[in-house]
Amino acid sequence: MQVHPKTVYKWSEDGKIPHLRINGLLRFKKSEIEAWQDKNKRKILEFYSFLPKFDLSLEKYDKMLLKERSNALGKNSKRWNYGFGTVYTRKTKEGKDRWYLDYIVSGERKRHIVKNAQTRAEAVLVLQEKIAEAFSVAHNSRTKNRRTKFQELADSYINEYAKINKRSWRSDRYRIEAHMKSFFGNMDLEDIDPRSIENYRAERLEMGVTKSTVNREITIMKKMFNLAIDWKLTYENPVTKVKLFSEKDTQKERILTEEEELELLAESPDYLKPILVVALTTGMRRGEILNLRWKQVDMKKRQIRVEETKSGKNRTIPINDVLFKELLQIKQSSGKSVFIFPNPKTEKPYSEVKKSFKKACGRAGIEDLRFHDLRHTFATRLIESGVDIITVRDLLGHFSVRVTQRYTHTNQKQMKNAVQLLAQKALNKAKNADNLSHICHISPQDDLNNRVNSFFSVN
Repeated sequence: MQVHPKTVYKWSEDGKIPHLRINGLLRFKKSEIEAWQDKNKRKILEFYSFLPKFDLSLEKYDKMLLKERSNALGKNSKRWNYGFGTVYTRKTKEGKDRWYLDYIVSGERKRHIVKNAQTRAEAVLVLQEKIAEAFSVAHNSRTKNRRTKFQELADSYINEYAKINKRSWRSDRYRIEAHMKSFFGNMDLEDIDPRSIENYRAERLEMGVTKSTVNREITIMKKMFNLAIDWKLTYENPVTKVKLFSEKDTQKERILTEEEELELLAESPDYLKPILVVALTTGMRRGEILNLRWKQVDMKKRQIRVEETKSGKNRTIPINDVLFKELLQIKQSSGKSVFIFPNPKTEKPYSEVKKSFKKACGRAGIEDLRFHDLRHTFATRLIESGVDIITVRDLLGHFSVRVTQRYTHTNQKQMKNAVQLLAQKALNKAKNADNLSHICHISPQDDLNNRVNSFFSVN
């Protein structure tokens, strides 16, 4: 029952628990104790379920339940301890109060913000609901009988969340169907713990996938469990206890050289060439390019308005002379299609150019190049040309310069020139030292004679 033995003795003395006393020793009948436990659980559950609807003023409620009253009700107090949990407040940068909860569930401390709460009364109501919900999950037999499988949660995640909120939902569906379901599919959500997640990560690494790939899958799983908690399918998220792999050593630095660019364009099919030109001259993402419409292009102002971006923020990219000429040719051949790159078979945008891009790279003899590396190439070329990183950030559509720095890599030529500057500086220093040494080798007597001769010759 998770109580101290002294508590059991106290209950017995007060007649609160069924028992027998034989030869001075306490004895308990199992069936009676189980019935007593079930009865008291129902009472407690009913009490906590009733708390959110407690119809009392906050003042009376505080007087009835507030613990540590002398400290908590001080003029400058910011914490209110109600025994089953604590409500506290913190100031934002703007000086506004934000309300937080602090409580314990199954021995684990929980602390989080109460979104949109304006008063302590509202925060207290949410605290009561959280405690009642936790107790219900832990002790309500109906909750225990309804156990949700991981594959059920996966289907709900795709159909009820990802398809509605994520443009990359197909990628999520593939990761779940191809890998996560085969490992977790038949497991109950309550049986998935940090250890089983670590085993999954180890298995995926043994299959040869990168740490960044595993991180993407674990991130999806974390979101799935957060939704499961909101949907009352489970109470805890085991993924929060699993630390993601560091990706510092997995970031690829592949930049397309000008020679490789000429080879790649020469070996690309006609429909792929203009797509590559757009990528190299705008830095747009693959999905942004493939779904580009003519209404987003202003040929008079020579600019492209990028919409439905990854960040959700539209941006404008200027059209240079190379791209302008390319777009004029595309316009003549694309007919009446609203899309710049329509698939002639479906009249809709290409969903993917991965295979054709890979084949073109193979024919051009280019290795380890991804389509996304064209975006890296665009950013790096701008930096090499002296464009400031803030402008590069805006062209790429990033919120932070820190993200942009991942796309800008110093090439070997730049590093060679930088080191050569140090060498040139050392040579100049040595040359100046030789000149100084030559001057210093003149004896004091010779120097005096030279000055005397110079004086008489002048006079």
